[in-house]
Amino acid sequence: MSSDPAKPRLQEVDALRGIAALVVVLFHFSTRMLELYPELASPSLRVPWGHYGVNLFFIISGFVIFMTLERVRQPMDFVVSRFSRLFPAYWLCLWLTFAVTHLLGLPGKTVGVTDALINMSMLHGLVRVPHVDGVYWTLEVELLFYVGMWSLYRIGWLGRLHWALAGLLAARLAWFLAPRLLGVDFSWTLSRLLILPYIPWFTLGIAVYLGLPARAAAQRRRALPLALAALASLAVEDSPWLALLAASLALTVWLAASGRLAPLRHPVLVWLGTISYPLYLLHENIGWAVMRQLQGLGLHADLAWALTLAGVLALAHAVTRWVEQPAMRWLRQRYQGRLAAARA
Repeated sequence: MSSDPAKPRLQEVDALRGIAALVVVLFHFSTRMLELYPELASPSLRVPWGHYGVNLFFIISGFVIFMTLERVRQPMDFVVSRFSRLFPAYWLCLWLTFAVTHLLGLPGKTVGVTDALINMSMLHGLVRVPHVDGVYWTLEVELLFYVGMWSLYRIGWLGRLHWALAGLLAARLAWFLAPRLLGVDFSWTLSRLLILPYIPWFTLGIAVYLGLPARAAAQRRRALPLALAALASLAVEDSPWLALLAASLALTVWLAASGRLAPLRHPVLVWLGTISYPLYLLHENIGWAVMRQLQGLGLHADLAWALTLAGVLALAHAVTRWVEQPAMRWLRQRYQGRLAAARA
């Protein structure tokens, strides 16, 4: 968004993305680390619920991707936009993680060069290739969501997206009921391709966007039924508690996107949102490898935790400033230049 009223709303949503990334980092640096490496000393701060930051990511993605597709002029615009946003930073962070984990050692988490090369596709999980970093499973989900949304845009179904989402929620219910009522397990691969386990979260993000005050009345009328269907899916097939959490997160995103959460415009939170993608990509295996080394040198668990957190934040800032943003600008400018030359 380029207009002044929209800019702070995007800042608030970006800040939420940064907060989501940070709580995932804190979860991995405390609870998850001790599950995998119980020999390490426990830091004082524990964030056992931090993995729900991923669910917030998915809601925000649903919001942002639908907004993006409404504004592109042609299908290739979206492809270039998403490729430039995702892949340059991902490829760099992948090989940084590969190098650091092999250099410092991280039992059970290092992979070979061939597996790392396959990881570059982001779709390696579909062929059961191990991750260079465990958080990469979410990138496959995001990429498949982008492909699905682009496909609907390509065939002119963006205005009927609510029907496609209703169909996916119905398919999710079928996958849930089939083994319980019929003793039949439907295809695991098809469920992964359709991202059925996560479709309610993306649906909530789209419903939030449709329900913004600035949207047309017809779209706002679709928002509530979509949101209720997604929440019902979570309540029935997962748990009522998860549905309640989802409703709370969706409401938070709606408030942020409506410009009603002014504290999220704090410069630190805006900065955190800016570096959130590299921070997410870099923190887990690199962080664990560094903390194991620091504790091995005799540092107190809290000091090792603080130094590692500061290090991954600094590294994420550097990747954002010197790789992610320049690569994004360069790729988009090249694309715009070719479009201009083709029109000339």
